[in-house]
Amino acid sequence: MGKSKNDIAWEQIFEKHRILETISSTGRACISSADINVFREARLMTKFDHRSQLPALFAEHNLSILPTSRGTYEIGTFQTFCEFNKDDTAVTPITFPAFLESMDISNITSEATAMNFAYVAKILHDFSGEQYLFPTVSGRMSSLSFDFEIDTFNGPLVIEVDKAQIEIDGGYEGHKSLILIEAKNYRTEDFLIRQLYYPYRLWAGKIKKMVRPFFLTYSNGIFHLREYEFTRPEHYNSIRLVRHRKYLVEKRYRIYEPLLPFPADHISKGR
Repeated sequence: MGKSKNDIAWEQIFEKHRILETISSTGRACISSADINVFREARLMTKFDHRSQLPALFAEHNLSILPTSRGTYEIGTFQTFCEFNKDDTAVTPITFPAFLESMDISNITSEATAMNFAYVAKILHDFSGEQYLFPTVSGRMSSLSFDFEIDTFNGPLVIEVDKAQIEIDGGYEGHKSLILIEAKNYRTEDFLIRQLYYPYRLWAGKIKKMVRPFFLTYSNGIFHLREYEFTRPEHYNSIRLVRHRKYLVEKRYRIYEPLLPFPADHISKGR
């Protein structure tokens, strides 16, 4: 099999900017979007959601890449991926509102649709333990500024992030917590921790409630929900699986019960 366009472009970048030599001497190499764009569009050259997607040079030298701002990246032997657990988990059956005609469980073709189903069928409510959940934050936004420690093959390094672009597939707030979801409509062996970690650091620094990173995977009719935590918020690799459940939306539908009144503390009383 021939080399991909990404492989060819990265080989040219590594040669021009002496990336391997820089990493060998300093533990990391900084590269800008402008430098990458000379050879191929940076957006296409830096998106690796799974270890198997890494360019050949990265895989050969145990390298990974992280954004540090809207226009800069760092390359190093960073341990950026986390493998999914393979524990056998029982499937929880979930029924669906009878009156919804615009949602077809047999036609979930995107992450957004999978999240809509998980929300409407109250899978998110059941998994999170939150009785009331409201969609509040999603889409692209700035990470603001923070630094963190990350494991490498040569020991830990500190990375400084300043207003890097992040994307949240879905954010749902309840009484006790803000749930931030990364979603995929396929199953894979691992995931990029950054997709949970950067949004977690942003919102943990902005609100007082607990911020809970969730990973939602939809495949073959099954919703996999995993909750993670960072036991040391300042350390990228301190990720730990809290719980994992599987849900199956049954074809028999339930009559949708009306929402209960909000608890008293939802109502602002005038003076």
